[in-house]
Amino acid sequence: MGPRLKILLRYGIAAVWLANGLLCKVLHLVPRHEAIVGRILGAAYAAPLTRLIGVAEIGMAAWVLSGRGVRLSVATQIGLVVVMNVLEFALAPDLLLWHRLNIVFAGLFALLLYYYGFGRPFAATPPA
Repeated sequence: MGPRLKILLRYGIAAVWLANGLLCKVLHLVPRHEAIVGRILGAAYAAPLTRLIGVAEIGMAAWVLSGRGVRLSVATQIGLVVVMNVLEFALAPDLLLWHRLNIVFAGLFALLLYYYGFGRPFAATPPA
């Protein structure tokens, strides 16, 4: 992967976390996110938990932008994306933007993350 692509991916991935954290959750521009949190974690604390998740997502964006611990960051992101999307798929599919199809987009994002952090996932290994 070339340095330009690596930088483009870094900023693109950070933008995903920043947009979801700041715009959707902290600024509450997409109320559906709070409804999903309420469905999964309980309505009583949905608002503060949604903001807290948003702040954590902003922190993830900052970590990505820092360029430090890329592989740990990517592994953490993949874990979070998979866990969040499996929970949403099982407990709140009607609240998702693309309903159950969201899991496909989450999987594609996880593959992109893997590529960014670890290289091509299906690269041929040269013979020994």
